Amino acid sequence: MSTNNLQSCKRKMFLHGHGRQSTSIDNLGLDILVYELLIRLPAKGVGRSKCVCEEWLSLLSTRHFAMMHCRHISTSYNHKCIAIGSRLCSVFPLSCEDSGPLLNSRILLPFEAPWNKVNILTSFEGLLCVCFRNTGKLVIWNPLTHAFKEVSSSNSRGLYKPKSDAIGLYVDKTDDYKLLHIKRRRGRMWVHVYSSMFDSWHKITFANKLRC
Repeated sequence: MSTNNLQSCKRKMFLHGHGRQSTSIDNLGLDILVYELLIRLPAKGVGRSKCVCEEWLSLLSTRHFAMMHCRHISTSYNHKCIAIGSRLCSVFPLSCEDSGPLLNSRILLPFEAPWNKVNILTSFEGLLCVCFRNTGKLVIWNPLTHAFKEVSSSNSRGLYKPKSDAIGLYVDKTDDYKLLHIKRRRGRMWVHVYSSMFDSWHKITFANKLRC
């Protein structure tokens, strides 16, 4: 039996749960499965794969895999750079492999705000969190679809102070895109989370008024 056929049989034994050899990652050549398949999964898929067995948990939790996965994801996505100018935004593709001229597209700012008062605070999966410097209001904006949502509320939730606050975008297990807002005032910290699914803010109680 050739080496390729032997490896193929071993992988089938692993997938179907036959044979004692299925417990050995080295013998089964799982490095192929991990570094050719699992490395292409999004972060959420990698997290789910860690629940398959203890061996996968151990292998997918290594620093080496994390670095390889991050490197693959960062080179696989169609990254773009956005530059805000007077009423117009220029969008440039980012590619380390393409040494040709950068071709940019232009889009209009969809919200009423002075262009020189708009700060991009963070981004996640194509969404941008934008702050208006003159008011402190926060906006979640999708430049691709031109859709935006002002998330600041009448009770001062979602008002950002550049020198003391921190912002982060993430998605939870229900695929609800959320905005994390950490406020620091007079040595104390407050944490609030905005839910795009429910269009509302809620306070993280365990972090309420922590010293910082």
